[in-house]
Amino acid sequence: MNRDFSWRNFDFILLGAIVLASSFGTAMIRSAVAGNEVLQPLIVRQVYFALLGVVLIFLVGSVDYRYWLALHRPIYFGMMAFLITLTGFGQSAFGAQRWFTVGVLFLQPTEFAKIVAIIVLARYFEVAQYQPRDLRWAFGAILWASGIIIMILLQPNLSNVLLLSVILAVMLWINGVQVKHVLSAVGIGAVTVLALVILSVLGVRIPFLQPYQQERIVNFVVPDPNDTYGNRYNVQQALIAVGAGGVFGEGYGHGTQTQLRFLKVRHTDFIFAASSEEFGTVGGALIIITLGVIVWRCIRAAQKARDVAGATISMGVATLIFFQAAVNIGMNLNLLPVSGLPLPFISYGGSGLTALMLGIGLVESVVMRHKQMEF
Repeated sequence: MNRDFSWRNFDFILLGAIVLASSFGTAMIRSAVAGNEVLQPLIVRQVYFALLGVVLIFLVGSVDYRYWLALHRPIYFGMMAFLITLTGFGQSAFGAQRWFTVGVLFLQPTEFAKIVAIIVLARYFEVAQYQPRDLRWAFGAILWASGIIIMILLQPNLSNVLLLSVILAVMLWINGVQVKHVLSAVGIGAVTVLALVILSVLGVRIPFLQPYQQERIVNFVVPDPNDTYGNRYNVQQALIAVGAGGVFGEGYGHGTQTQLRFLKVRHTDFIFAASSEEFGTVGGALIIITLGVIVWRCIRAAQKARDVAGATISMGVATLIFFQAAVNIGMNLNLLPVSGLPLPFISYGGSGLTALMLGIGLVESVVMRHKQMEF
């Protein structure tokens, strides 16, 4: 244990924001599944996962994050084995293999793969911190990330592939990637996205994309105004829910779209719309502010980190939370295409919540091992 380790440096503001977000999420899940006996057990499960997550934050925070970096190889290859097994034997949803069934629980290795990718990349950038910032340096990071990204792409799970790519890009940026390489990557990415959109609109089948994924792209770019109960139904109901909430909302447990079940997957993908309906613009703003505080504290931890690995871990977790939140909220407001990314700490999901808590535990480990914390 590092001699500078001190519980006095523990970031209780970050913990408080986590507890607030998780508590609000559990309350909204209770409202969203009210009257549905099949989904009622989800409330208790989410409470258990939230409590387990808080314990994990303290446990992981008490362990020097550099110990996990020393175990990066077995962690990485163990996760690869899980992802390979998932691709062949996992349970499917929306055309993608996403989880294992373990008793009454659904284990989603992809959620934990995000944290593993952050650990492995942090280890790489720590070791390679004195190397020239050339293409060889960049491709080294890409190579480590590509194993996990490819296995997730084969599920296929495009939204999490994009998320991991963004995390990789942010890590490259904060570690000094050259601007000319950034511009090249942006150009390639723009061409790729444009090609995906054009081919989807033209009805051309794209490998590694499921038909429903291409339909989501088409419905976002060129929506059919006559499609009232098809592919755009969920988005339309989400917009109605957000609009019905007004400034202060219709009241907890009284949201029309939510309680009458017009709004589907309201406890997962569209929980932001359900929250905005029952608590209004004020409630939606409080969710955004709370998640913003969490991201800010993670970035602050990166600024105060004593080494490259700690800074990279903290920025990786910050990017993970920010991107997932931005995409989910954008989807609820019809600003972005529909994706399967949940709203961090708010949406139902044991694996997702546990993985995020592990990430916060790593950030707390970075925080507690800095000599002078000024939070």
